[in-house]
Amino acid sequence: MRTTDVIVAGFLSPAAVAAVGLADVYARLPARIGSGVGDGAIALSSQDTGRGAVGNRNEAVTQALLIGVLASVPFIVFGLFFNEWAIAVLGAEIDVVQSGALYLVIILLSSPARHTVLIAARAIQGTGDTRSPMIVRSGANAVNIVGTVVLAFGIGPLPELSVIGIAVATTSANYLEAMAFLVFIYSHWSQIEYVHPTDPIIGKQLILIGLPRTAEGLTELIAEFPFNAILLVFGTEVNAAYHIGRRMYQQIAAPLSRGYGIATNIIVGQGLGEGNPTEAYWDGSIIAMLGVITVGGLGFVLFGIAEQFVLLFTHDPMTVAYATGFARAYALSTVLIALYVVIAGALRGGSETRVPFLAKLSGTFIFLLGTTYLFGLRLGYGVVAAYAGIVADYAWRNVVLCFYYATGDWRERGTTMMTDRAGADDEHASTPDD
Repeated sequence: MRTTDVIVAGFLSPAAVAAVGLADVYARLPARIGSGVGDGAIALSSQDTGRGAVGNRNEAVTQALLIGVLASVPFIVFGLFFNEWAIAVLGAEIDVVQSGALYLVIILLSSPARHTVLIAARAIQGTGDTRSPMIVRSGANAVNIVGTVVLAFGIGPLPELSVIGIAVATTSANYLEAMAFLVFIYSHWSQIEYVHPTDPIIGKQLILIGLPRTAEGLTELIAEFPFNAILLVFGTEVNAAYHIGRRMYQQIAAPLSRGYGIATNIIVGQGLGEGNPTEAYWDGSIIAMLGVITVGGLGFVLFGIAEQFVLLFTHDPMTVAYATGFARAYALSTVLIALYVVIAGALRGGSETRVPFLAKLSGTFIFLLGTTYLFGLRLGYGVVAAYAGIVADYAWRNVVLCFYYATGDWRERGTTMMTDRAGADDEHASTPDD
C-alpha cells in the first residue's frame, strides 16, 4: 500500500513524494504500537496453541485487541492538532508541509483500525493459520490500490484529490480491513473466540512482551526524524530518493523476510508450548539459513535492477541517481536484514523482545545516525555516508542477536511465562517440560 502511495505521488511531483514520505514517518507510529501488542498476541497465541490452553489464548487475543484500541486515541489527537507542526519541524518546504499535514491527519484517523489489523492478524497467525490473514490483507490492499489511483487522479466522476486522495483511500482500506478481521474472529472459521477478560497475568504478559517491541519500533521511527533532517540538508531530491530507494527493499525483499520472521515466531512458540525447547532452537536456526539464502539471492538481483526499479517512481535525473544509490545499499543489506528478522522472530516466539530492542537501539543510533552525521555532514562525504550507515546498522544488529540466540537463554523466558499463566481458568492448560 505504501509503495502505491509513493508511486502515485511520484507522478504528481517530487514535493508530493517528500510530503507522503515525511508524513509516513509519523503515520508509522500506530504501526509500531500495534506491532508491539501484536507480538505479544502472537507469542501467547502460538505458545498456548502448542500446549492446548485454548481459554488462555482466547483471553490473550481479546485483551490485546482492547489494549490496541485504547492505545490509538493519542494518535488521533496528535493528528488533529499537531499535523502541520509535525511536518514543518523536519525542515520541509512550505508546499511539502501543506500536503504532508493533510495526508498525516487523515492517515492518523485510521489508527484504531491499524492497531486492530496488526493485532488480529498476528493472533490468527499464532494459531498456525497464515492463509486467512493473507486473504484479508490482500483484499484490503487491492481496495487501497484502486482507491489511491482513482482518487488521486480523479478518474471517472470522482474529483482529483491529489495527496488527499491517496490518504483517503488508505484510511478507508484500513477500516475495511479491521472490520473484516473482527468478523472473521467472530465467525466459525476462526479457532479464536472473544471472551470477557478477567486474568491480569495475561494482560501483564502482553505488556511485558509488547513494550520492548514497541520501543524497538519507536527507536527506528525516532531515528527517522534526524535522519530525514540530515537528508533534507542535502536537498529535497535526496530525501525523496531515500523514500523511493527504500521502497525497493520494502516492496520486494521485505515481505519475504517478514514471512520467514512470522513463520519462525509461530514455529518456535508452538515448539516451546509443546515442551520441545531444543527442537524450537534448531527450527529457528534452519529457517534463518533459508532466509539468508533466498532473500540474499533476491538482493543480488535487486542490486542489478535498482535503476530500472527507481524509474517506476520518478524520472527526475537527480532523484533517480540518489535513489539508485539508496536502493543498492538496501539490496546489499538484504542478507543482513533477513538474518536479523528471522532471529528476532525466533526470540519473540520465546517471549524475548528486550534483546532485539537493544540491538536496534544501538545499531540505529550509533551506526545509522552516527555514520551519516559524522561522515556525511562533519567530514563532507555526503550521501555516500548514508548508504554505508544503512549496511553498518544491520551488521551490528546481527552481532548482538546471533550471540544471544546461540546462548539459548531466551527459551527459559517463554517457559517461565507459560508456567505463570497455566491458568486455573483453563483446564486444558499444561506446564511444558523445561
